[in-house]
Amino acid sequence: MYKLKTKETDQSVIEFIEQIEHPKKREDAYKLLDLFSETSGYTAKMWGPSIIGFGRYHYRYESRHEGDAPLVGFSPRKAKISLYFATGDTERDKLLEVFGKHTTGKACVYINKLADVDEDVLRKLITQSIEFLQEQYG
Repeated sequence: MYKLKTKETDQSVIEFIEQIEHPKKREDAYKLLDLFSETSGYTAKMWGPSIIGFGRYHYRYESRHEGDAPLVGFSPRKAKISLYFATGDTERDKLLEVFGKHTTGKACVYINKLADVDEDVLRKLITQSIEFLQEQYG
């Protein structure tokens, strides 16, 4: 049976950010913390060892796989900063067209630094993701 790896933890978000070695990446993490907190209205929580998540929703797929996940989040990884937004909504794709310098993976949006992207568009992506997931999963 599949075991969910990314669960909400009691780890301190601030302690996690303070462990980031690169000063500019640590500064961006604090800015993202403020931006996600203000925009989402949720308190930041650690999910697994390295994801800072905001809010939560419970998903259940047709395959019967289910679990909890943050509505939105980010992870200041060594190579790039990973941003977590809902997939499956065409509004996300439209916003990403005007977001700035980024790449995308299956579920993540990757940026090198916060200065590469439009913060107003980032706020819209956060709001869009939360609204989409709440509509999909209640």
